[in-house]
Amino acid sequence: MSTSTDSFFNRPVAKIINKKLSEALNPFELEIEDQSHLHKGHSGAPKNGESHFNILIVSSLFEGKTRVFRQKLVLDILKEELKGKIHALSMKTLTPEEYQKK
Repeated sequence: MSTSTDSFFNRPVAKIINKKLSEALNPFELEIEDQSHLHKGHSGAPKNGESHFNILIVSSLFEGKTRVFRQKLVLDILKEELKGKIHALSMKTLTPEEYQKK
């Protein structure tokens, strides 16, 4: 199931993030937050936003994997976007069990 903390899935970069992570990781929960407004005016920040994101992704595919492995997996899935469209990405990667405990 995919959800978002903002209703911006009509925006191109958010759509790509949602599609790629959903297809690759079949998440139990996916929250994508565009935090670009917090970086407005910073060098290299595009005026239309969609450059700084915070994501929470919960997937059973993370079970038995280290935090570093999980994050590298997400970065690899989004590698094309990270070359240009996404300037910054923070993430929390959890298994369903870890998510239920929080």
